Amino acid sequence: MTSTQSDLAGLSRFIFRAPNWYTSLGFALLVAAMAGIAAFDSGDLESSWRGIFFLGRDAWEGIFFIGIPTVVAAFGTTGVDRFVGGKLTHNRSSLLALAGEVIIVTFVTVAAIVSVFTGLGQRFVFDALVVALASVFAFRLLIIMAVSRSSLLIAAVPASIQTLTAAALLFVYSGTLRFFEVGGPILDAYLMPYLARPDRAPPELSAIALTHFQLLAITCVIYSLGVYAFLRVVDRPWRRSLGVSVLDFIRGFIGHVAEGTRELEDFFEQLGQEAIVPVTVLSFRRDDGTEKARFVLPMIHPGPMGEIGGGNFPERVARRAEGLAFPPHATAGHDFNLVTEREVDVVLDAADAAYEDIEYTAEATESVRVESGDAKMLGQGFGDDAVLVSTYAPMFADDVEYAVGLSAAAEARTTGLENVLLVDAHNCNNGLQGADLGHVTPGSKRSFDMISAAGLAGEHLGTSSRGTLTLGTAWDQTEWVPREGIGPLGIRVAVTEVNDQVTAYVLVDGNNMEPGLRDYIVDTLTDGPDALADVAEVMTTDTHIVNTVEAENQVGAAIDHDELLATVTDLVETAVADQEPVTAGMATQRAEVTIFGNDRTETLASHANAVVSMGGALALAVILASMAVSLLVFFLA
Repeated sequence: MTSTQSDLAGLSRFIFRAPNWYTSLGFALLVAAMAGIAAFDSGDLESSWRGIFFLGRDAWEGIFFIGIPTVVAAFGTTGVDRFVGGKLTHNRSSLLALAGEVIIVTFVTVAAIVSVFTGLGQRFVFDALVVALASVFAFRLLIIMAVSRSSLLIAAVPASIQTLTAAALLFVYSGTLRFFEVGGPILDAYLMPYLARPDRAPPELSAIALTHFQLLAITCVIYSLGVYAFLRVVDRPWRRSLGVSVLDFIRGFIGHVAEGTRELEDFFEQLGQEAIVPVTVLSFRRDDGTEKARFVLPMIHPGPMGEIGGGNFPERVARRAEGLAFPPHATAGHDFNLVTEREVDVVLDAADAAYEDIEYTAEATESVRVESGDAKMLGQGFGDDAVLVSTYAPMFADDVEYAVGLSAAAEARTTGLENVLLVDAHNCNNGLQGADLGHVTPGSKRSFDMISAAGLAGEHLGTSSRGTLTLGTAWDQTEWVPREGIGPLGIRVAVTEVNDQVTAYVLVDGNNMEPGLRDYIVDTLTDGPDALADVAEVMTTDTHIVNTVEAENQVGAAIDHDELLATVTDLVETAVADQEPVTAGMATQRAEVTIFGNDRTETLASHANAVVSMGGALALAVILASMAVSLLVFFLA
């Protein structure tokens, strides 16, 4: 992950789930009632019973004039939006209406405070109310255009519901109709009692004049033009460089974080590129023919976040395998994220095909450790195949580029190996600190260190002692949850023994590890008289399930290191006791999948970060310009 991508990952701090519609509306009515008590005159409070009555009346008036437009918008927006081809759900509509209500209450409250200290009077408060209602319309217009991808004119219909409802209530109960030169017996007898009801409204509403509604209409037009200009300016770079709209990204992101929809995958699919990725499977089989464990390693990246794309790939592998599944992290970065969850099925089908091609052997080598520069490599051979596990610990490192992994595996095969399962242990990083986040790129010194280490491991395995293989496994889902950096697979351990040499492979379902934690675990397992293994390595799956919480949520950041070590130690002991003779085999298939594509992640991250950083300034400029024009109109009026 580069620093630019880490900034994009930081957007996960905005992730939340939209509350149910009834929760949003309940809170909206409570806010409206409190605003009514604060805004309207409570009358004679000498008697406690009269005080309760007047407070109740004020609360009801707040609900009527502030809450009813919110309720109407909550229910009406979804129906109208879907009628014109939109996709707004009831939960989103209710949350949007609540946000609009908060805007109105905030504007009016601030204006009331200002009027008290400046003597501007009640008219100033209702001038602010006009700006608030226009702002609500503009805010709703922006969100609806983003979520439903409607044109400005079409989106304006559902966007105007909350503003129009509030304006209609104010028009009727302020008695504004009296400013029109209308009359006659029919109008006076049948319509006036319903279209002009100032006698049933708080006296404060008498300050509303016809000009307020004229100004509201003009201000809404100005603000809608501002929204349109803002979206055009922000959207232009996306269309020119990526061929997609920023509104598609916003809609997908909102849908994912608010309701867990797959709309973000539709956006990523527009960006995707076809790629061929190797899928390597190592299987261990008992004497009775049943599978005891299976390592599955496709050269993809399990991202980008949550269950989007391949973010939940490790768990999908676990559900598919007959034996205990081990899905470690491959040498691939964010450019090799799968664009949709459907692509996971393609990878799993390739894994099944590879599994069917496996030829088993009872012969394995003792494991070896080699180093080259910053790179360290653990290797173990099974027949003519080998597992290689790479780490840069205690140095910091993040993802290894696809091309680097391919080159390293090819270097190992030059020593006579047939299939190579090359794992990026992904087990030591300092989070999202600094400009260089440990990305291992082609041409870097670290890439050559890894390639050289792979070649050395292949050479050592060619001369390493061989013997019959036994294997033990253990698994604990643990009580830790994704918020604490541990995914649903928990911690899994596989222990091999060849010629009395014990090798422990520890796989934690998480995204990288805190500095020093990997070394602490490995040293405890392999050193001293109570050592449980001769050689050990700790790996993470790089699951992005844990990144629906925050961008950096590494193993060990939220949980106690000693507790994690105790769990790992217990599992290794269990796996050692579980050992039995097995045969092993490995095979590789290729899968054609759609991934983000070369440099697409970086481009997307750059554009998204630009929207976050520059979009705020541009939005502020548009708001100030629109309000300046509005003030000019107010003064002229």
